Amino acid sequence: MGKHPKAVFVALICQLVVLPAICFGIVLLFDLPPFLGIGLLLLSASPGGTTANLFSHLFRGDVALNITLTAINSIVAIATLPIITNLAIGYFDQSDNVTMPLAEVVKVFALILIPVGIGMLVRSKSPGFAQRMDKPVRMASAVIPAVLVLGILASEWENVGEYLADVGPAAILFCVISPVVGFVVPRAFGIVENRAIASSFEIGVHNATLAIFVAENVLNEAEIAVPAAVYGLLMFPLAALWGTFVIKKITTASESVAV
Repeated sequence: MGKHPKAVFVALICQLVVLPAICFGIVLLFDLPPFLGIGLLLLSASPGGTTANLFSHLFRGDVALNITLTAINSIVAIATLPIITNLAIGYFDQSDNVTMPLAEVVKVFALILIPVGIGMLVRSKSPGFAQRMDKPVRMASAVIPAVLVLGILASEWENVGEYLADVGPAAILFCVISPVVGFVVPRAFGIVENRAIASSFEIGVHNATLAIFVAENVLNEAEIAVPAAVYGLLMFPLAALWGTFVIKKITTASESVAV
């Protein structure tokens, strides 16, 4: 954070304030049923994960900034995720059906932060081993969410068609808007392109695994996990298309300047 405080600050404002506000607008626009609306807002409050770092690496983002943002977001979200989710529960008047106890949320984030801390310790103490394990860990970070997404959809198989009709368009719009906001807003504040790309993927690629886990194990309501599961299916191709578009746009602009 000390190296690029402006980029970190702008990205955090986008993640913690701008995006949940936009997501709430999407929920209202599509008039989502209560549990699906809560699920989409829960997803918007979830920080980025290792998949965001992977996309940033593939599309020339500042991966170091991504890692910094993921670490800060994961800590800050211990407070902001339950706040946003409880506001959603209150808005839909579902407090009698689901609750978001802070103690349970802390346990969830402990499960996330402890492995991250172990990873940082291994990287500092045994960089050679960490480098050898980098590719397998990246592969696992893509496979595990996919398995969880498929598991959620399989458990709700009888209602999948209805859920896709209800939340699919909203999830697509959220998938499209999130990375655009993460790129355009930092660029408007003068953040250089590779850091704006990092911000774009950190804000645009949410930790759907976390949202699913919270919905299933904290809120104990499978339907709330559905938006994250649908998003998990859509996010990979849409994020890849967005990254390709941004790189092509930057390359074309550079060639125009060179000419």
